[in-house]
Amino acid sequence: MPAKVLPAFFIGAVLFLAASCEEAIQRTQEDFLNLGDFAVNVKKDYTEVRDGAGRILALTPRGQAHPPGFKPTMVIETPVRRVVTYGFFDVGMMKALGVAEAVVGVTTPETGWFVDEIKQGFAAGRVAYVGEPDSIDFERIKALKPDMVMTWDPSVIPMMEELNIPVVVTSTPLATCMATHIRFVQFLAPFFGKEPEAQAFYDRLAKSLEDIREKTKGYPKPKAMWGDIYEKRVLVEPGNAWVAELVGLAQSNYLFDDVYGTSCIEISLERFLYSGNDADIYFTYRSVKDGIVSKAALVRMNPLLASLKPLGPEGRAYSPLPHYIQSADRLDDILTEIAAILHPEAYPGHELQFFVNLPDKDPAPKVI
Repeated sequence: MPAKVLPAFFIGAVLFLAASCEEAIQRTQEDFLNLGDFAVNVKKDYTEVRDGAGRILALTPRGQAHPPGFKPTMVIETPVRRVVTYGFFDVGMMKALGVAEAVVGVTTPETGWFVDEIKQGFAAGRVAYVGEPDSIDFERIKALKPDMVMTWDPSVIPMMEELNIPVVVTSTPLATCMATHIRFVQFLAPFFGKEPEAQAFYDRLAKSLEDIREKTKGYPKPKAMWGDIYEKRVLVEPGNAWVAELVGLAQSNYLFDDVYGTSCIEISLERFLYSGNDADIYFTYRSVKDGIVSKAALVRMNPLLASLKPLGPEGRAYSPLPHYIQSADRLDDILTEIAAILHPEAYPGHELQFFVNLPDKDPAPKVI
């Protein structure tokens, strides 16, 4: 497991994050790691983990006797070789650990994937589509014989237990703060026996945060917002979410910093528009897959967005590229890119890889 003392270059970033993510990372002994709602506790003969639903599971070496006090579906033999997963972030973390080939089932069809290991798995017949999250084919999952299912949906636990399949809940009721977000890889590592790889990945992320903090010092602080208006509700990233904390770390002001709750939390239309009048930079959830190729396209989607200051000629609006949500293994690059969007003067020549800077009008059609 990682050493008790945080790397020196990360001390400043941790001090910043502590204010909005209290006790997200806590150690009481060399072999115990507490990551907000997640925890890893290495014992003599097995490793005890607490998932996002607060459930305690036991990780035991493959072929070793199971520890007492755990029902069969609460024991997972390691290293895990076969995984069904709901989440893009989980796949990205597995890729960071070098174990993405362990994925055998997903809830996104083959055409929706950008991760090479998953695309290749579909092509070779190693990966199967098990249905959308709200219409899972449980018999298909049973046929795949996974060692575990990783999901954000605790409601599937009873059915999985009937099938004798262990479940790990990898999300929490509240948005993930930065400290937990960058250390989540260390929660997954014991399932695959990849603790050194997790530490190396975390070190990369920690270094990138410290670089961002130092590089953006002394510049004027832009005001940013992240969310969107939908047909019946308005959703934003709350102030306790990792993206909001990153905005603050990058010497910028996040306009929903006072909002607290789950990721993609609902707020009033009035509040969204009020903040939009003050914003310099707007991040939309919608991508080119939704037809978002310009600020004008966003306004066509919902005319109320026209009042947002960033959608005017002097403001800046950014849309995520389709592969962004599947690129958690490049989280350090994503963190740096968001910082470069907030402070382009600190990152001259940075070429966007995960977001698009939306032009005012639709691009001219290509002449064939």
